[in-house]
Amino acid sequence: MTAPFSLPITVRGYETDSQGHLNQAVYLQYAEHARWSYLQQGGIRQSDLLDKGVGPVALEVTVRYLHELRAGDETVVDCRFVWGEGKTFRIEQTIRRADGTVCAEVTGVGGLLDLRARKLVTDPRQQFRELAADPAVFDL
Repeated sequence: MTAPFSLPITVRGYETDSQGHLNQAVYLQYAEHARWSYLQQGGIRQSDLLDKGVGPVALEVTVRYLHELRAGDETVVDCRFVWGEGKTFRIEQTIRRADGTVCAEVTGVGGLLDLRARKLVTDPRQQFRELAADPAVFDL
């Protein structure tokens, strides 16, 4: 299995709540930003998915908040796709401070939606393999 994709993000002041903590919804935005950046690293752009008539969908997302983040904190968001057999795949993500402290774990179940039929494609691994310029980035 390859190392996870990592994306550095600096916490901005306007992303914090009234207590000075990173707003809980922003963790999900960081996770989503990392996922799209990961896809781009492997050569898959959003327009490539749309041209193929498919779109990624989140079916389940869980966030475990472990340590606070504050404005100015340097973070790294890791992302890895875990492939199974069937219509879905898992996404494992960790948001950590630059010093390595794990601040949140984001796990999810996703799929690829056939945008015309409005149903999950049978084999999302194959779709990603066909679209990726470098399938090895995704352990394919």
